[in-house]
This record gives sequence, C-alpha cells and structure tokens, in this order.
Amino acid sequence: MNYVYGFILSLVVTLIATPLVKKFAIYIGAVDKPNHRKVHQRLMPRMGGLAIYIGFSLAYWLLFPPFLEDMGISSREALGIFLGGTIIVLVGALDDRFELSPKLKLLGQIAAAAVVVFYGLRIEFINLPFQGILSFGWDWIAIAITIFWIIGITNAVNLIDGLDGLAAGVSGIATAAIMIVALFVMPNPVVALYCAILLGGIVGFLRYNFHPAKIFMGDTGALFLGFNLAALSIMGFKNVTLFAFIMPILILGVPLSDTIFAMLRRYLNKKPISVADKEHLHHCLLAIGLSHRSSVLAIYGLSVLFATAAIVFSQSYLWGAFIIVGVLLVVLQLMAELIGWVGQKKKPLLETVRRIKQITMGKEYK
Repeated sequence: MNYVYGFILSLVVTLIATPLVKKFAIYIGAVDKPNHRKVHQRLMPRMGGLAIYIGFSLAYWLLFPPFLEDMGISSREALGIFLGGTIIVLVGALDDRFELSPKLKLLGQIAAAAVVVFYGLRIEFINLPFQGILSFGWDWIAIAITIFWIIGITNAVNLIDGLDGLAAGVSGIATAAIMIVALFVMPNPVVALYCAILLGGIVGFLRYNFHPAKIFMGDTGALFLGFNLAALSIMGFKNVTLFAFIMPILILGVPLSDTIFAMLRRYLNKKPISVADKEHLHHCLLAIGLSHRSSVLAIYGLSVLFATAAIVFSQSYLWGAFIIVGVLLVVLQLMAELIGWVGQKKKPLLETVRRIKQITMGKEYK
C-alpha cells in the first residue's frame, strides 16, 4: 500500500501546489515568450516543474524513511538521486527565470550527476551474450559513463518538451514502465516506491499542463524528470544482463530517438549539432496535419509501444529479444521517413521498398 499512498499524496500535493507555482512564476517573471520555434502564441508561465518537485519531495520525506525502516534496508542511492534532483530543479528554475547559458546549465547537470555517483550509483559492467561480463575496469571509466548517460537522458527529455503535456506524459509513461519492471520483473521495492511518488507528481501536474496548458513545466520540470528517469534506469537495471542494459533504452525510446534523429539530421544537413530546428518529432507530426492534441496522443502511443516492448523484452529469450529490437528499429525508421523526421530527402528504407516493388512488378509483367 505504500506505493498507492505515495502516488496519491504526491498527486494531491502537486494539484494544490501548481496554481500557487503559476502565480509565483508570473510574479517573478518566469514566463515563456512566443517565437518562431514555439507553438504557443501568448505568454505562458513556466517553472511548473517546481510543483512536481514540491509534491514529490513531501511524499518522499513522509514515506521513504518509515518504508526503508520497515524493509530493514537503507538506500544511499535513492537519497543521492533526490539530492541530485534538487540541484537540477535549482538549475532549471534559474534557467526559467534568467535563461542561463548552455555552459552553466551543463555545469549544473554535471554537479547533479556527480552527487548521484558520490552516493554509490554508477554503471560498472554489462553482461553481454556470448561474451560474458564487460567490466569497465578503471573506476573513472564507470563514473564517466554514468555521468554521460545521466546528462544525455536529462537533455533528451528536455528536447521533447515542445507541446502541451508532451514531456510530462512521455516521462509518466516511462516512469510507469520502470515501476512495473521494479515490481514484477526485477524486484526492487525502493525503485518502485520512488517511481510511484514521481508518477503521482507527473499525473497531478498534467491536470494543468495537458492541452490547452495553463502552465509549462519549463526546464525546472523537464530537467528534473529527465534526470530522475536517467538515474532510476541505472538503479533499477544495473546489476544483470544485456537485457538490463537495453531495457532502459527501450523505455526511454521516444526522447532518445528524437535526440539521435536530431543529431543525424543536422549532421547530414551539415549544420552544427547544437543548433535548434523545427524538425523534432512533434514538429513533424504537426507538419503532416495532426492537431496539437492528436500529435501529443500519437507520441504517447509511441511511448506506450516502446514501454510495452521493453516489458515483453525482459521476459523473452535471446533471439526473441533480438527480433523485438529489430522490429522496433524498422518501425522507427519507417515512421521517420514517412513524416520527414530526418529530412525529406533521406528515405533509404522507402526507396528500397520502391525498388523491390519495381523489380517485382517488372518480373510479373514479363
């Protein structure tokens, strides 16, 4: 029942806190102004992620200490994630108000990730099929890989925060998937409770953030959710096989795919990787004629597909797992080409299908 209590408490507190945070954001001038890259057409208060953090923090401190005591365990790692998340919230809040430089934001993310590592959370090895354990050997390599993973996922979630309710909903689906795995596949009650509390805050915030949004989560929320998903994916899956390495990649498939395609798109178009554009997944869906709400729901559906595949993947044998990953990659590439995710001219899979069709039709004609 701790999971239910944690979810409800975090949800209720976030519901109460969000209107107050909205007023606070407007008062201090933390507002999002429309521009050529953004979909909204009016000033919107941001920093809404602060409400998620308030709901999450209250539930965390009320439930986690007695829960750990009842379980007879301690969890420095969970405390490290909470403290690192607090640093991330501070960085995001400052950015929402003052628009920090990319270097300052990156330094804040590194500091938050370093706290997590200091409290014992790191990727130390991967158990590869046919090869055995791949150990990273030197401790500094494990630390560097862990920090790279955390920063990468944190920013990937931030990149998809382009439509009302998008980043919150995708993060909520990923959090629910990690919770299910922690409850039923790779039992980890600490991760399960942490996810339940985080999920409550996300659902409570979506009441105000789904289209038409009354407040944006801003970097305060997007960075906080991305950071927690990155850290939880390590904490929940760090101690088993290749499956545990691939599962978080599948669960976080939507933000990771959007980030990878963005980097590939800019490389192919000979543009700097750091330069923003309007060709992210949500932009592409809007461009083909989907409405704001339909685009968000379509991406939710894709997120559910990835999350379901991850859970099925965890129960599959080796070759079944390879088939699942292969099918997902083909579906992802086909979708990318159909909506112009990488670009209108880069469509190798569709071109291959077209050529095969031409050859087949030619033989039939003969």
